Amino acid sequence: MEQAISLARLALGQVSPNPAVGAIVVKNGVVIGQGYTQPPGSWHAEVVALKQAGEEARGGAMYVTLEPCCHHGRTPPCTQAIIAAGIADVHLALLDPNPLVSGKGKEELEKEGITVHVGEHEEEAREINEAYAKFITTGMPFVTVKFAMSLDGKIATRSGDSRWISGSEARRYVHYLRYTTDAIMVGANTLLIDDPQLTSRYSNRGGSAKKQPLRVIVDGRGRAPVTARVFNEPGKTLLALGKRLTPEEREAFARVGAELAELLSEEGWVDLERLLKILGERQITSVLVEGGGVLIGSLFDCGLVDKVIAFIAPVIIGGEGARTAVGGKGVDKVIDCIKLERVTTREYDQDLMFSGYVRR
Repeated sequence: MEQAISLARLALGQVSPNPAVGAIVVKNGVVIGQGYTQPPGSWHAEVVALKQAGEEARGGAMYVTLEPCCHHGRTPPCTQAIIAAGIADVHLALLDPNPLVSGKGKEELEKEGITVHVGEHEEEAREINEAYAKFITTGMPFVTVKFAMSLDGKIATRSGDSRWISGSEARRYVHYLRYTTDAIMVGANTLLIDDPQLTSRYSNRGGSAKKQPLRVIVDGRGRAPVTARVFNEPGKTLLALGKRLTPEEREAFARVGAELAELLSEEGWVDLERLLKILGERQITSVLVEGGGVLIGSLFDCGLVDKVIAFIAPVIIGGEGARTAVGGKGVDKVIDCIKLERVTTREYDQDLMFSGYVRR
């Protein structure tokens, strides 16, 4: 199953809105077939592994990171392929949360006399498809907030300078995160101060990045300049506005290929929940929020954050006017603070990364 998990990770960044799945076919202790999910419309991991195994698959065992589908989509059901191949045992890391499957695939295999085992390396499999699980059950994307800060909690100096708080290894990992996510989101302040490109420069399996995530700019007051670098990079950019633009402004953004969404909330800012619903309707399953503090704080205030990834650098910035990672309203009492669970840590050079999930 560990090998199947590794294969599933290779599919990340290429198969959304489908789940990233890895599959292994074993017979007499030897791997005779392996595969991972191909881009939408192509073969699922199980079929790729079975095709490689051929007739030798009969009587063998399959290890797969997610319950095989049992319904017709763009491709035929994987359960039928497994049954036709004569597989004797199937080991599932995780049942598929998709209501169209959700145990039905397991039942179909068992009705045909196939022994099914569930739960091997379940946590790893669940993390790989955490965005898929939320999207397929709610229609909303999985929201991860990412920031790099100093030991004293600053994301920039009092002058606004933030390059670079984290080191090169941490920044390299961020490009991997961008590669595996469907959309990157930042606020207008980040756009105005940093003028970021918001592209992924991660190269998967030795090649160039095959796709760029959708760039989402949250601009409550309509301050984004049409000259910003995000409008001239490969991929698409969506400008979510809290005000109505003039015909001239609309035409200017149209010339640089920007999509516009006017989402004014009752408070006079961008309606973030409505924005996420719109992204879900576009089959955006995951959003990586990279700042700034106002946007991140607002997402926390609205209860829209699922996961936090924080890089902490061994530096002190100081200054009362220096920006902090999370703005917004916050809480009045420590007992009411937002708590994280399933927290893990990892070192990148001298930086320490904390990753955890918002406790509901």
